[in-house]
Amino acid sequence: MLNITLYKRGMRENIKIILAFAAVLTMYFTIIVTMFDPTFGSALSELAKAMPELMNMFGMNPSSSTLTGFMSAYLYGFIMLIFPMVFSIICANRLVARHVDKGSMVYLLSAPVKRKTIVFTQINVLISGIFIIVLYATALGIAACESSFPGELDIPKFIFLNIGVFGLQLLIGGICFLSSCIFNETKYSIAFGAGIPALAYVIQMLANSGEELSNAKYATFFTLFNSDGIIAGDTVTYIQILVLFLTSFILFTASVITFTRKDMPI
Repeated sequence: MLNITLYKRGMRENIKIILAFAAVLTMYFTIIVTMFDPTFGSALSELAKAMPELMNMFGMNPSSSTLTGFMSAYLYGFIMLIFPMVFSIICANRLVARHVDKGSMVYLLSAPVKRKTIVFTQINVLISGIFIIVLYATALGIAACESSFPGELDIPKFIFLNIGVFGLQLLIGGICFLSSCIFNETKYSIAFGAGIPALAYVIQMLANSGEELSNAKYATFFTLFNSDGIIAGDTVTYIQILVLFLTSFILFTASVITFTRKDMPI
């Protein structure tokens, strides 16, 4: 079902975006790791004491004083949630809705390739991009930590943390891709594809800001990615991550069905 030519084309069109996000992550990871101090705490910890509400809102509240807990809080409470999400928003729109909006989809559909093959290939382009970004972040995090603080990082837990964030980003990618398949115009594809994850993250921020709004966490899928639970070894996190992957599978399946059955202005 995978069209290699179309897949290579999609990866070429998105490689610059992937490299740009990799460069941004490199900057953030290297800076954050250097701010960890295993003896006296970190500058970020002092900032958290000065502005606890703000730091809690962005999930930057370490559950432990270890390097793994530090990485989880300051990189996987905001950076690794937002930047891959932005990639999914951009990439998903470029893979389907923009082709329909610009009229170039007619060339894809006129080729001797089934609709199901086209949409399945585009899904794999998006998933590959997300996987590359998360894999790069995983390798970068391990390399930066081992270089500055050898043996301090709990590598198995850090890898599992990235598996969890990969599941979350697949779910977000599924939302973005489904929106791209539903709408024929880029403005609507982005409005819903970006709006739903953005709203979910805002709700998560409100839930993190204080006990009065803590129940709001049940209204957002970001709650399924519990970085503190992963670091603590909570078995419930395994179920939550499984739900993330299953939901993303449902969303991508719905995308295939939607694309193959929809009428397009071509």
